[in-house]
Amino acid sequence: MSLMAKGKIAGGVGSYAMDTETDSCDVLVIGGGPAGSTISALLAEEGWRVVLLEKDRHPRFHIGESLLPMNLPILERLGVLEDVRRIGVVKHAAEFISEHHAGRLQAFRFDKARDRRYPYAFEVRRSEFDHLLLKNSAARGVAVREGVRVRAVDFRPGRPSVVRAVDAAGRSADWSARFVVDASGRDTLLARQLGWKRKNRKHNSAAIYGHFEQVVRRSGRDEGNISIYWFEHGWFWMIPLQNGTMSVGAVCWPDYLRTRSVSLTEFFWQTVQLCPGVLERMQAARPVGDVRATGNFSYRSRRLYREGCLLVGDSGAFIDPVFSSGVYLAMHGACLGAEAIDGALRNPRAAARLMRRHERTVRRGLRTLSWFIYRFTSPALRQMFMNPTDRFGLEPAVISMLAGDVFSRRSIRQPLFLFKLFYYQFSLSQWRHAWSAYRQRRAGIGQTFRQETVLTDPDR
Repeated sequence: MSLMAKGKIAGGVGSYAMDTETDSCDVLVIGGGPAGSTISALLAEEGWRVVLLEKDRHPRFHIGESLLPMNLPILERLGVLEDVRRIGVVKHAAEFISEHHAGRLQAFRFDKARDRRYPYAFEVRRSEFDHLLLKNSAARGVAVREGVRVRAVDFRPGRPSVVRAVDAAGRSADWSARFVVDASGRDTLLARQLGWKRKNRKHNSAAIYGHFEQVVRRSGRDEGNISIYWFEHGWFWMIPLQNGTMSVGAVCWPDYLRTRSVSLTEFFWQTVQLCPGVLERMQAARPVGDVRATGNFSYRSRRLYREGCLLVGDSGAFIDPVFSSGVYLAMHGACLGAEAIDGALRNPRAAARLMRRHERTVRRGLRTLSWFIYRFTSPALRQMFMNPTDRFGLEPAVISMLAGDVFSRRSIRQPLFLFKLFYYQFSLSQWRHAWSAYRQRRAGIGQTFRQETVLTDPDR
């Protein structure tokens, strides 16, 4: 019977057909976050039999609540735009606040981007957003199995791979799949198994964060804007959510986090004290749930594909979230990945070419964002962000980058090149200050210690 035959695997969350052949499928997706839900839904639409295995049960807490305008066409394509609108807060701009500039605020409004079709985005609770996307994939025919953890994948050249998993009760289950997608996020299942995972030597940070009530919000049209605050040891985010909740987090260098000698909650409030702008807005704040932490932010996989396998989203790379790019990169990479896998399954001879093209495109977007991220705390970039100019189309190009338009070869390529040129010129003109800041940053990210232990032990 053809692998395209219908009915052998039933769609739906937690359901599958009860027959002896249910362990085979065309595509098996590991992980039910935005990348996994997106790629599985798109491949199911093309008629492929798709199984999605998710280790947790949704809804579940997650950070990364700020979407980008370039998420909108993807949400529209998935048919969930209006559903997301109902659970989200509209974001018209990204605000940057610098204590080095007397606490001045500079807002980059998305309606000034070069592509003005998408002048806003959303702030969302990820528990609701991810659950919505997962249910949408099931509604489109994906067989979603929650509470199932993949342990390993056995690759068999020229034959379907075998995915070995275990459910919450400890029962083992194997699936045979023509194509495996690793959308396991920061678990990086296959990058670890295949020895592809690499620490990012150019950037290293970790975050402490939580949800809070009674945090001062902007007024009117600016209520949903994300606020980014520079401070001595990194930067803060403030993301307004529905029902008066604010997501607040600090992304810091390891050398600062290493100084913690109190509980995680106490350390978070100590860190807030170091940023006057954040402290002012949190005078009456009350926590909603626990303060949390995550370490070792930045990494990449040496490769994103092999025969019968593709890595999408955070399973392939994760960079500092300062520009809220994580969900967009995951979903856009999933859209590109769905096209590549669909083409590879229909024409196996073209598979390697399609996978190479997918990887080149994804890497190009990551490089564009990474250049800015690596320099985000530098005096030169801070100065340029706080004093934007329309000359040579620089400000619209930067706003386009902030909106997620980082995969186009033409629309912002030249003005961003000029932005980089001016950045280097400014750095040379202030070389002593720039060199001092660079050395401080390198020292800050160069510490070697077990970051997760330092961050997550609440009794220390």
